[in-house]
Amino acid sequence: MSELKIKAETLEIPVQVAEARSPRWKPRATGIIKAGDLYERYEVPRKNFRDQTGYQRELSTARVNRLVKDLRDDRVDLPTSVLVNLRGFNADRNLYTENGQFFLRLFKDKLHVVDGQHRVAALVKLIDEDPDRWSDFEIAFVSMLGANERDEMREFYVVNSNAKSVRTDLAYDLLKHQAEADPVIQEGVVASGQAWKVKGQTLAEELNNVPLWRGLIRYPGEPKANTTIGSASIVNSLKPLFSVSFFDQMTTQNQLKVLDAYWRGVQRAMPEPFESPGDYALQKGIGTTVMHGLFVAVLEHVRVQGRSIIEPQPYADLLEQVLPNLQGDTPTGDIVTGEDFWRTGSEGAAGSYSSSAGQRVLNAKLKALLPPIDVM
Repeated sequence: MSELKIKAETLEIPVQVAEARSPRWKPRATGIIKAGDLYERYEVPRKNFRDQTGYQRELSTARVNRLVKDLRDDRVDLPTSVLVNLRGFNADRNLYTENGQFFLRLFKDKLHVVDGQHRVAALVKLIDEDPDRWSDFEIAFVSMLGANERDEMREFYVVNSNAKSVRTDLAYDLLKHQAEADPVIQEGVVASGQAWKVKGQTLAEELNNVPLWRGLIRYPGEPKANTTIGSASIVNSLKPLFSVSFFDQMTTQNQLKVLDAYWRGVQRAMPEPFESPGDYALQKGIGTTVMHGLFVAVLEHVRVQGRSIIEPQPYADLLEQVLPNLQGDTPTGDIVTGEDFWRTGSEGAAGSYSSSAGQRVLNAKLKALLPPIDVM
């Protein structure tokens, strides 16, 4: 825990100091500051295009509100340091040692936020709501000492241009494992409407045990090899299924049985693409997304007919009226039908539906080929 010594309007924080490695750079102080003390002293140099000052992006209110809620509900901490700058730094005025310990002394000095404005904004909002609870919240910081705004811009660019977001497939995997291990995180996942990601990741992992999909799904860190689709694409394609209460309420193993039966039904209705999956788009991103979108309607047909949802034939009987009749134009203008529609490259037509809008159009074309539902 930090030992902050507050004397009137003076704040003294124990820090570690790293000297600059060359005249081009500034020394840095690293320590812990209470949120309430940062609240009194922070400033965000937001970009002003009119007078060409500042550099910070506009604050994302949605991002701040999510962090506020997660902090309030104790679902997250703030383990990474906020990067700030003490522009008017004077070594004699702002820094001293006592018994071998450096102290950063702040009077009415402002700490300009270089990286971490959303974390600071979230803490400010929490302090405004409940100062007794949040003023003493401690946050790690690194302070540049005496840098100017141009130096801050350079650091801001370095931090943000080199930052790399986590791959979607790995993010889904991490989310699943966290939710399984921590009920608080699981509650947050549900509250934020992300439960489908955890369920989808679980089902995507189980699909590797299904013969029709074994070896075709690429999981985080695996080489492409003979795979046809990444696990993140599988997870995203499954999202519509979890909006169907009947399917969503099943156990994962029952969901797997139903999905396996559906794909075996697809195979019976149109076997050629399954003999050479890499040559067809059916088990790639576009085909999987569209076929899982169609599954929602097909499942309803099978249920209304009172037939088994864990056997492939009911699905095959329906899809034999759909898949062989699907028609489209190749990039060269030829008309292709059935399995030829799904061929990759210039021989097929599926590639022209690869955009989100195109997938919606293709899904509508497939649904239009389904027979009407008879109400008994």
